[in-house]
Amino acid sequence: MTDTTTAAPAPIRALPVTDLSLVVLVGTTGSGKSSFARKHFLPTQVVSSDFCRGLVADDENDQSASGDAFDVLHYIVGKRLAAGRLTVVDATNVQPEARRRLVQMARDHDVLPIAIVLDVPPGVCAERNRTRPDRQLPPHVIPRQQRELRRSLRGLEREGFRKVHILRGEAEVEAAGIVIEKRFNDLRHLTGPFDIVGDIHGCRSELETLLVRLGYTLTRDEQGRPVDAAHPEGRTAVFVGDLVDRGPDTPGVLRLVMGMVGAGHAICVPGNHENKLGRWMSGRKVTVSHGLQESVDQLAGESEEFRAQVRAFMRDLVSHYLLDGGDLVVCHAGLPEKYHGRTSGRVRSHALYGDTTGETDEYGLPVRYPWAEEYRGRALVVYGHTPVPSATFLNNTICLDTGCVFGGSLTALRYPERELVGVPAEREWYAPVRPMQSDAPGAREGRPLDLADVAGRRVVETAHHGRVAVREENAAAALEVMSRFALDPRLLAYLPPTMAPSATSRREGYLEHPEEAFFAYRHDGVRQVVCEEKHMGSRAVVLVARDAAALEKRFGVEGPGAIWTRTGRAFLSDEELTGAVLDRVRTAAERAGLFEELASDWLLLDAELMPWSLKAAELLRRQYAAVGAAAGAALPQALAALEQGAARGLALDELTDRQRRRAADAEAFIAAYRRYCWPTEGLSGIRLAPFQVLAAEGANLAVRPHDRHLDWIDRLVAADDPQEPILHRTGRLVVDTADEESIAAGTAWWEQLTAAGGEGMVVKPLASLVRSEAGGGGPGGLVQPGIKVRGREYLRIIYGPDYTRHLDQLRQRSLGHKRSLALREYALGLEALDRLAAGEPLWRVHEAVFAVLALESEPVDPRL
Repeated sequence: MTDTTTAAPAPIRALPVTDLSLVVLVGTTGSGKSSFARKHFLPTQVVSSDFCRGLVADDENDQSASGDAFDVLHYIVGKRLAAGRLTVVDATNVQPEARRRLVQMARDHDVLPIAIVLDVPPGVCAERNRTRPDRQLPPHVIPRQQRELRRSLRGLEREGFRKVHILRGEAEVEAAGIVIEKRFNDLRHLTGPFDIVGDIHGCRSELETLLVRLGYTLTRDEQGRPVDAAHPEGRTAVFVGDLVDRGPDTPGVLRLVMGMVGAGHAICVPGNHENKLGRWMSGRKVTVSHGLQESVDQLAGESEEFRAQVRAFMRDLVSHYLLDGGDLVVCHAGLPEKYHGRTSGRVRSHALYGDTTGETDEYGLPVRYPWAEEYRGRALVVYGHTPVPSATFLNNTICLDTGCVFGGSLTALRYPERELVGVPAEREWYAPVRPMQSDAPGAREGRPLDLADVAGRRVVETAHHGRVAVREENAAAALEVMSRFALDPRLLAYLPPTMAPSATSRREGYLEHPEEAFFAYRHDGVRQVVCEEKHMGSRAVVLVARDAAALEKRFGVEGPGAIWTRTGRAFLSDEELTGAVLDRVRTAAERAGLFEELASDWLLLDAELMPWSLKAAELLRRQYAAVGAAAGAALPQALAALEQGAARGLALDELTDRQRRRAADAEAFIAAYRRYCWPTEGLSGIRLAPFQVLAAEGANLAVRPHDRHLDWIDRLVAADDPQEPILHRTGRLVVDTADEESIAAGTAWWEQLTAAGGEGMVVKPLASLVRSEAGGGGPGGLVQPGIKVRGREYLRIIYGPDYTRHLDQLRQRSLGHKRSLALREYALGLEALDRLAAGEPLWRVHEAVFAVLALESEPVDPRL
């Protein structure tokens, strides 16, 4: 009798694999590892020894190339793990030596090593190999590999694998499925807003006060004890650890924090004190010191049920968390970027205890390694552990342990607002072993910049224009300027971008004309533009503070402020004169009420400083005056000789007319550049024409509409000393690019300016920051922030005395590179102001500023 029943299929077995891990497939040749990898993982995640053998030998079965092939395999695996990529190694891996190297690589990169064993009968493996004509193995290979596999099965966890999945037989292999699990520390989907609280150390009363000040509503049990706190706006509290020890009410703090975490109103990471208390509560031998005795005594008065809850709570705490898409990292003792989101004992140890130099101080305590001073990560790292007198940002990190239990304060950071909120300690609850040090990490954002911040090829991420690349040679040129000539980089918060010229005009006698600028903005969907008078001076950035203390507090530099050029150099070599100009600006800003209105003790202004000769006197003498002098000396004599020849009857009329035109062009050239020169003595003769308020404390104002800026500037100019004013108003006219009459009025205004000897005008979108609807900057791309339209006579200075006679050739000028440069530099300038407003560290602001200076060394026609 034949049994017609069929065996039930093996149940599907889910194999959990952590999303960042090194998966090592283990099995004899022919066990189906490659098929398993193709079925369950992306092709890019799998690194195969056969494939690497083919790369180095053009033959995947050439066993003589195995040494080189595994060198390649290990190199690729290392690069993927360093980049934070899930990686699967497809090789036999039946020998302990092969696995040992891979486990070590996982440890080196702080990821979990996971073994998936395909334990398939040797007969099946041999049969599969027989059906492959390209793989004919000696008969002893599979039995040998099977013996090695059998010896390995029981010891894989001892070798260091954190998870071991063994699939026995073909059916289990076929039925298995991979389930990708997020790391416990990956909470990137939580975006806040958050209130991050520093070390509490049993100060329950201060914690209650702080939570109430942050806007939380406390919930109490029938005994009046706080057991939860929720924010009406849905904010989440985050605790950086060290809830326990030293203070008066460790159980009260734990009851409140555990209740908040359990209700979903808070998250918490462990501190070293939780780690030690948890080990003591689990019956492990620990030294009762550093305030642990207070927790032990206080918990003795609690119920066993409560103590069990505390043990479970502390056991489940995760060393650190990634939050807000990875832009925020919270841990107890700080964490370098290379450890963010990683999982290993080393990472947990650093998150709990930090790193030490191996030395001890005069109090017998370990000296902490200043990791925050070298931090260059994108994520803000918020931590505690080392008490500091006040919480301040250092290189995109901040320590919130302000020593509440030692009589200091309990501090919280509102995120993303970056606002600090604190409450003073009610008393000194525990005498510190050593005093809190003012030079502890975070006490001052003053670390010098590092060459590695700017050297070599760089890519800067900008919010408004994506990634902006800086070539290595341009960075080197900028480094030369920055290191030898520029101002103190702590002051250098912004460099102005270059400005794109208008498209070349086809009008008779014109190289540039306003119509081209109006048409360009209309094409980009910009309806309203503002035309601003282009001043006869040089671009200047002005940083002015209410007093020296305000500047020192914000920028770490004493003094009245600074005035610098587009290349970051001091505009005026005379420090006394610079101070006098700044004093006039500061006085006018006080009178105009700008400091109060903008809630700032300092202002950053974009301006023109006149006359041009104030900065470019040597250039005028060497380049422009020399041309005028040569023409003045040669052309009259040439004309006199031609006229004498004509008087003798020679046919020189055409040549004489040409020389007369050249003489007229030379006179026009001299008249043009002389308009930019006038004598100055001290403040007398100096004119400063601000046209934009770039930034104030906590605010990037450059993105505000231009009419708002011009209103501020008008008030500033009006508040200047009327007897001897130095502040100069910027003329302006708003134009509707869809209205022909408005365009005609704008053109007429430009003609009036230039006819009176003015340089021309700059046309800007009235709304300031604008993205195009089509064309221009590309769909959705940035629109040019300004287009300069220079007058006919000013262009004579730029292109030469007789340029109007060569307009056909000049109209062939290429503007694409200049326009691209203007947009990139504009985006970098906005990025620097955004980072400055957000209170980001100096190196982050300086990264964007330096990139602007580097781009200035790109080869582009300087006449554009």
